[in-house]
Amino acid sequence: MEKEQSAQRFLDMIRRTRRGKFKLYVGMAAGVGKTYRMLQEAHALRRNGVDVLVGYIETHNRAETAALLEGLPVLPRRTLFYKGKELDEMDLNTILTRHPEVVLVDELAHTNIEGSKNEKRWQDVRDILEAGINVISAVNIQHLESLNESVAQITGVDVRERVPDGVLQFADEVVNIDLTADELITRLREGKIYAPDKVEIALRNFFQPEKILQLRELALKEVATQVERKVETEVTRPADRRAERILACISSNERTARHVIRKTARLAGYYNARWWVLYVQTPAESPDKIPLAAQRHLLNHFKLAIESGAEVLRVEGASAAEAILEKAVEMDITTVCLGKPHLSIWQIIWNTGMFNRLLKTLGDRDIDIVILS
Repeated sequence: MEKEQSAQRFLDMIRRTRRGKFKLYVGMAAGVGKTYRMLQEAHALRRNGVDVLVGYIETHNRAETAALLEGLPVLPRRTLFYKGKELDEMDLNTILTRHPEVVLVDELAHTNIEGSKNEKRWQDVRDILEAGINVISAVNIQHLESLNESVAQITGVDVRERVPDGVLQFADEVVNIDLTADELITRLREGKIYAPDKVEIALRNFFQPEKILQLRELALKEVATQVERKVETEVTRPADRRAERILACISSNERTARHVIRKTARLAGYYNARWWVLYVQTPAESPDKIPLAAQRHLLNHFKLAIESGAEVLRVEGASAAEAILEKAVEMDITTVCLGKPHLSIWQIIWNTGMFNRLLKTLGDRDIDIVILS
């Protein structure tokens, strides 16, 4: 296990030296000044002789932001026709060919037009970084995958465009652009965020002080966690400290599995831990018995897990609990995460003595068990 961790650290070091550096501005909401700060930094880099290119910037017709584009080389957007409409996208191929020292890429959570090389803009950024180009980008906290449910509870809005937590963890530097609720609302009233006809609607919905305060708290906590992660990664760990290894156990249930994956992603991010998602295919969910809808849910779960930084394990077994126990011991897991037991697969565990055995064995081996309600 120690040799495996040492080899992984060396591989990570090699990859870091090859790829470009990634700086990410994070904000609690639209209008806090992320794009404005990116452009200010671009001007500062240009003054110092750095080859900077504006790959994609969205000004949202904000005059102060648009003014900062003056004097910067801006890459023309790629025009595409989709469903009878002319749309534009960032020109990824030209960025890779042009190969500037630094490229600015806004709207990290954006979904690309069908037919683009990548489905999401954060995947474009990954390609740019792997080509050895440095990237400055920006995202709002509500677009973070693991916070999707929390944000929906705060705002009443289910954010559709999201980025995996691993994107933040991949960043070399994460900077929070912070304003108080009063400052942000003042900017809104002054017409610096939305057009005048949209201000009152925004004030009645998303831009309520209590909602802004909660989003601000999420943003501050997330950036603090990323700083802690960086310290954990770059400061030598005491020799006797056990590295965290987390196992998230899921079923084919759509809502519960996504909840478990998102919560475990946050836990793994906090501890800077390696983690896995385990699905146990019992006889009741064999290929000839599992409904097509459940199969689609599983594929979506696996995709979400991989994008969130997990490795997926899919095993067959007569008993879910036995399989969990076997994998936890075999892989030297430190924490096992389970969903709230209201599904048939977990009722089997909870309604028999097997769950007591699971608890006892994990406890004897100093493995924590977390029930995510």
